[in-house]
Amino acid sequence: MIQIILNGCNGSMGRVVSQFIAETTDMTVVADIDRSPNKQTNTYPVYNHISNCKERGDLLIDFSHHSLLPGLIQYCRTTHTPLLTATSGFTEKDYRELEAASQEIPIFQSTNFSLGINLLIALTCYAAKSLDENFNIEILEKYHNKKIDAPSGTTLTIADAVKKANHEEADFIYGRHGRTEVRKNTDIGIHSIRGGTYIGEHTVIFAGMDEIIELKHVALSKNIFALGALTCSRFLVHQETGLYHMKDLLALSKQ
Repeated sequence: MIQIILNGCNGSMGRVVSQFIAETTDMTVVADIDRSPNKQTNTYPVYNHISNCKERGDLLIDFSHHSLLPGLIQYCRTTHTPLLTATSGFTEKDYRELEAASQEIPIFQSTNFSLGINLLIALTCYAAKSLDENFNIEILEKYHNKKIDAPSGTTLTIADAVKKANHEEADFIYGRHGRTEVRKNTDIGIHSIRGGTYIGEHTVIFAGMDEIIELKHVALSKNIFALGALTCSRFLVHQETGLYHMKDLLALSKQ
């Protein structure tokens, strides 16, 4: 039985993850962390900060806020607990700290735990390598009206993957209001829509001369992120120290 400490348990994603863990036969939650511990009734101890947690788990799953990362890393290093973080908004300093901590504990980091969206990223990289520079690349994202960050961490992950695949000199163009110059072939346009109850929709457009290719992923519920996180958790608890990403899991599934 994999014993889980869940950080951000009372958030929208934390509640979904809790529900899915309760329905598994190989996982259980031993403690929750949330800055609003009395927000709902939990069947296990809930602490307002990871430093107060008395329980020990096989894994810490984080669906919270990037500002909490230093405390999580400190706790996981001290207790030698593997860390799976699904939080976006990390800075370059945060990524360096994750890299440093991964020398001591296994860490799995992703901005999006949907297996489908990560397949989209892989297909996008393949297309970027296969098509010539005359294909203009634009990325369109759609999210619900309560999402704060724009563009999302997932969209930036897609854009970074495209840049690394074939456009090291690419420039990210966030909308075009006020721009008067002609689009450059090295531009990657990024556009954000916020409204209604979109869970998450990403479209990568390759616009060439007289032909257009679109790669699209639509999330219909948050369940896919919880299922992906649990799949990655089962993978992580069997790994040695190191920093793992969705590409590692997808590569394993091909073997």
